[in-house]
Amino acid sequence: MLSDAVTRLRCPVCQGSFDAVGTAHLSLKCTSGHSFDAAKQGYFNFLTGKGTVFEADTAEMVAARNDFLGAGHYKPLAEALAKLSAPALEQPGATILDSGTGTGHYLRAVLDLAPAAAIGIDISKFALRRAARLNPEAINLVWDIWRPLPLAEHSVDVVTVVFAPRHPAEFARVLRPSGRVIVVTPRPGHLAEIAQRTGMLAIEPGKDERLSESMREFFVQEESHGLDIELMLSARDVADAAFMGPAGHHLERSTLLASMDGEGAVQATAKFTVTAFRGRGKGA
Repeated sequence: MLSDAVTRLRCPVCQGSFDAVGTAHLSLKCTSGHSFDAAKQGYFNFLTGKGTVFEADTAEMVAARNDFLGAGHYKPLAEALAKLSAPALEQPGATILDSGTGTGHYLRAVLDLAPAAAIGIDISKFALRRAARLNPEAINLVWDIWRPLPLAEHSVDVVTVVFAPRHPAEFARVLRPSGRVIVVTPRPGHLAEIAQRTGMLAIEPGKDERLSESMREFFVQEESHGLDIELMLSARDVADAAFMGPAGHHLERSTLLASMDGEGAVQATAKFTVTAFRGRGKGA
């Protein structure tokens, strides 16, 4: 699977193809001689030049996400994503790109159901350290989604995007004609029971409509489903849920925990939309 994923990559410097070199400490070397060594934690940093202007998730934010997802709170969402992805990953050599892979929990659910070549990208090296441990059979890359993706044209069968930015033109370029893009977004009212008290960002109305509009030039919407998950959250869970998202850039987790000291479990509802798109070249 790892070798299949390597063949889908393209050098971020010259767009040449790669060979994998070494075993214990993997390196990627392109046809022009550009070489990228895996970090000791197992991921590759493909960012060149000035890197990225976007603020990556911190180690503390990533730890909160790892704890929250590792506790299984969003397991039904991961299972739904895997079921939607699996039909497009049945053929030999199938490949999935997890764009904004984070700690790799959602990609892990897909690969457990439908083993395939896998590539995960994220701008946070702290997230990719955990993703590489969870998904060692995947190629995990530090990359900026707003740059051209370091993948060959029509080289992947599924693109998954869970609470992450989208680059529709690049998704269309790297997706095979029979492939799917599956996007997960929060709906208004998501974790409303804890959002205000913890400083979480509100979900703006019309988010699903804006998603469809942003994808329309390159994709046709196949299906869209709402998914609600009833949760019982401890004070630690609440702090993790708030701190693992965008609000974590301006929150203090210790302050959140202190504000809920002595409180019991809180009931909350996670509200998501899961939407699948196909390329416009497929029967459109």
